[in-house]
Amino acid sequence: MADTIFGKIIRGEIPCLKVYEDAQVVAFLDINPLSHGHTLVVPKEPAETLGQLSDESAAAVGRVLPRICRAVVAATGVKEYNVLENNGTGAHQAVPHVHFHVIPKPNAREGLVVGWPLRALDRETGSALAAKIAAGISSG
Repeated sequence: MADTIFGKIIRGEIPCLKVYEDAQVVAFLDINPLSHGHTLVVPKEPAETLGQLSDESAAAVGRVLPRICRAVVAATGVKEYNVLENNGTGAHQAVPHVHFHVIPKPNAREGLVVGWPLRALDRETGSALAAKIAAGISSG
């Protein structure tokens, strides 16, 4: 297990406010929440980015993530929320271990605040990029 704060939590070396655990995934409250109910969903497999995570661990996270979202909504009464996963420090990843944030969004001031600078994608560039990504999926 990687020697990150999440690795230490998974090994039981650091306490957490756990809401879920199975053989492949653990979920607990964020200690620096953006809003009430902010929960982290962490695969036990040590991988820094989602692209490095095994299909098995990714599937395990995918199976429990909707259940955790429903539980956060039920516990907080907040029906709107963000699910966020960052990959690399340039993308704001603070802990180098895959983790998903479930962040309730009770109002405009609390929860995740995101700017979304839109750009146009021309058809020719988009077609070439789509083909390149599709080829990577087939071979990877």
